[in-house]
Amino acid sequence: MILEVVKYGHPALRQKGLRVEKITPDIQTLVGDMFETMQAAKGVGLAAPQVGRALQLTVLDVRGVTERPSTLQLDGQDADVLAFMPVVLINPEVKGLGEELAGSEGCLSFPEIYAEITRPSLAEVRATNLHGEKIEFRCGGLLARAVQHELDHLNGVLFIDRMTRADKDELKVQLDELRSATKAALKAKK
Repeated sequence: MILEVVKYGHPALRQKGLRVEKITPDIQTLVGDMFETMQAAKGVGLAAPQVGRALQLTVLDVRGVTERPSTLQLDGQDADVLAFMPVVLINPEVKGLGEELAGSEGCLSFPEIYAEITRPSLAEVRATNLHGEKIEFRCGGLLARAVQHELDHLNGVLFIDRMTRADKDELKVQLDELRSATKAALKAKK
């Protein structure tokens, strides 16, 4: 089922996700719905807070993006990113490594808004997968950027919080319009 992706201005985006203590049928259904939602929106990552669920859960799939390659290491060995996708990260711990690089980012909660965001070029990830197994990997390229972007969502941090002041000023009108439209839609639902 395709879920509603909440937009900028929705309070769920600023909530820190709660730890997932048990992988229940509800969590399994949510993950399936999140993948379906992400694919329908042509995204590479989607965090539970973006669908109004304050949980430490995100889904990622970078297979469709060829112009921004990703790297992956499992157990210290280079691995096939495509074979690893799609991936579910439950209660992820992410450590940014490597040089800081600027790169274009967008967000499904901010339609048609993009900016250059500076993040570490590599990420070391520890999480639980949907089968309850511990997974650990190191990644680079788009996957590292996406993992860090989604981790921010799990902590109530948005990519606009990482924008330069100049970019934020340039996008002010669009951001204000999006926030106002979201708040109006929430008010209309009450």
